[in-house]
Order: sequence, then C-alpha cells, then structure tokens
Amino acid sequence: MASSISSSVLRLLSSPRILPNPSAFSSISAFLLPSRSLVFSSPISFQPLPKSPSLAGPLRAQQQQEEDQEATASIDVSLIPPKLRDIIALFQSVPEPKAKYQQLLHYGARLPPLDPAFKIDAYRVRGCVSQVWVRAFADPDDPAAVRFEADSDSALTKGLAALLVSGLSGSPATVIARVPPDFVQLLGLRQSLTPSRNNGFLNMLKLMQQKALQLYIEDAKAEKNKAIESETKGTGKVEKDPILDQEKAKEISRESLSPSNGSASPSISSVADKKDSSEIYGDGIGGRKKRIVVRLKQALSPVELEVKDVSYLHAGHAGVRGSADGETHFNVRAISKEFEGKSLVKRHRLIYDLLQEELQQGLHALSIDAKTPSEAQ
Repeated sequence: MASSISSSVLRLLSSPRILPNPSAFSSISAFLLPSRSLVFSSPISFQPLPKSPSLAGPLRAQQQQEEDQEATASIDVSLIPPKLRDIIALFQSVPEPKAKYQQLLHYGARLPPLDPAFKIDAYRVRGCVSQVWVRAFADPDDPAAVRFEADSDSALTKGLAALLVSGLSGSPATVIARVPPDFVQLLGLRQSLTPSRNNGFLNMLKLMQQKALQLYIEDAKAEKNKAIESETKGTGKVEKDPILDQEKAKEISRESLSPSNGSASPSISSVADKKDSSEIYGDGIGGRKKRIVVRLKQALSPVELEVKDVSYLHAGHAGVRGSADGETHFNVRAISKEFEGKSLVKRHRLIYDLLQEELQQGLHALSIDAKTPSEAQ
C-alpha cells in the first residue's frame, strides 16, 4: 500500500511542467498594450478656423451712403439762400462727425442771447426735445428781407437754431419759404442728430418760414392800405378791401344766427352771407381738422390716422389770436405704407406738401409722428 502511494507521488513529481508559448504571450501583449506609435506621438491640438470678415457693417454703411446720396441728389440747391449754402459747404468740408458736432456748439456759443420778453409761448417752437424760441422781424436796412433771433436751453439745439439764424437772416420771405426741409441731409449731421432732434430742427425751420410769410403778408397788407388811403385822398372814392369784406361777411353770418336778432331762422341774405364766409373760412369750427383728415386719407391710405387739434394749448399764441377759426396747432399720427423707403425728413416733407394750402391759410404748426406698419408693431 505504501509502495503504491510513493510511486504515484514520484510520477506526479517527475511529470514535466507545461509552460506557455513565449510567442503566444508576446502576441497577446501586443494586443493588450497600447501601440508604441500612439504612446510616443505628439499631442493633437484643435484650433478654431479663422473667421471671414463680417460684411454686415460695410454693407450697412454702403447702403446708408447710397441712401444719403439719393436724398441729396433730389435737393434743388438753387432754392437755398447763399448764406445757408456757405454753411453747408463748411460742414461738407469737415469729414469727422465729432468735428461737425463741435462746429454746431461753436455756432450756439456765438448766438446772441434772446430778450427774455420773447421767451414766451408765442415764440416757442413746438415738437422740440428742448425749449426753443424764435423771433422774426423786418431787416432795418432792407424792408424786403427778414432777420431772426433765437435761443434755447440746450447747447446742441442752440447750435441748430444758430445755424438757421445765420443761414436765413437777410433773405426775402419768399426765398425763406421755399427752402427745402431736407437740406439737412447736405450738412451730414445724421450721426450727430437723433430722430427727435431732427424733428425739432424741422419744426424750427417750419416756424421760421411761417413767421417770415406772416411778415410778408402784413407788409403787403400795410402797403395796400397805404395805397388805398392815398387814392381816396386824391379822388375821394373809397375802394372795397376784399379782406375787410370777408371779415364783414363773417360778422353778418354770426349776427344772423344769434338769438338776439329775434328770429329763429336766418333771412335769405344772411344765408347767402353765411355761404360766402364758409367758402372763405371753411366749414367753421372743426373744418380744418376735417380737411386735414380727408387730404391725408386720400393721399396716404393710412392704416391708422389720428389728427388732434391742440390749439387750445396755445390760446395766447399770436397765430391763434389772428386765426379765423382758432385751429392752428395739430398733432398728426399716421401709419402708412407710403412712408416705406422714405427717411424721416421725406415723410415730414410729404405731409407738409399735402397740407401746404392749410399752412398758407392759418395752420401754424404740426407735430408729426409718421411710421410704416412694420415700425408701428
């Protein structure tokens, strides 16, 4: 029994050991271990590709330049007074917007102060961010010419007012009235003026044109009255004055409708007088507003139109006191496709052109808000 156990042990001990094949081990190692080329290769870095230069800025600037050139090309320079043309040439010779801004401040600093007696509502410009006052008077050296004085509580607005005072003073009223509002494009002040400042500048120009025309009309009326007086002294015959006849017709129509005349219905003659006066003065109270609405609707086909009579805010204004119906100041808000592709200046000019007849017949000032349908959303 012991001998059989020992022989078995001997066989177990004496049996050869089976070792793994070295080549097989090396092939497994090669599979499991990372490649030498990967371990010792240089690291890979990712760099962003250089961006192509943005074309939005240059394209926008080019488009703006083309719009400015188109706007300035349509301006009739012959309608601009010589002094104002010289100022435009000066601003065009300065390429930098900052230098133009400094030039405006320089004009404002040189503007003589306005007498406080004229810093009242009758001389104030409507629609300006800052307070601006403008006074017009006949040139002492040339009765046919008009001179201006102005002042403002803002340095920049004062510079704009001084520019107009220097450029328009000394010109006849008929020349001043024909100055195109979009001449501001020639100054190159787009980057220096916000839309509200630009709107105020246009209102300044419009008020100066209106005051110049008022002086012209008053002077013509005075000359006519002098001529009538001289004729009546020589012939003893009094000629009819159509302006006085109009006033008389208006008074007759009012008296005929007054309860104090003891009649509930006007006579045939009073009806005729009323008809004549209505043809002269419009449809009575509210007539001008109706005409403005009709004209703007016909020409603009607006999506939205609001015309508000704010003449009651200017009851002490000289223009209101001299107006037949007291309708002198309006706020106009219009939303129309007709404004598409037009600058703010051209939109205002379009409305002013449509209402030119009203402006010549007593409409004193407009505050305009003109937008396209997309801008109003």
